[in-house]
Amino acid sequence: MERYTRYERARIIGARALQISLGAPVLIRPDTGDPIEIAMRELEGDMLPITVKRDHVR
Repeated sequence: MERYTRYERARIIGARALQISLGAPVLIRPDTGDPIEIAMRELEGDMLPITVKRDHVR
């Protein structure tokens, strides 16, 4: 898994948790019904097909 900033990580988990709460298929076998916990485990398991584009302006 590539390194995400804490803000990117929070945004990814929040967006995925919203998808799960709206009925999107879960990519892991959930131990809990909490969408945030499920999204965190999916991210940690490198199961989310998400790309983060960064603008490196200095």
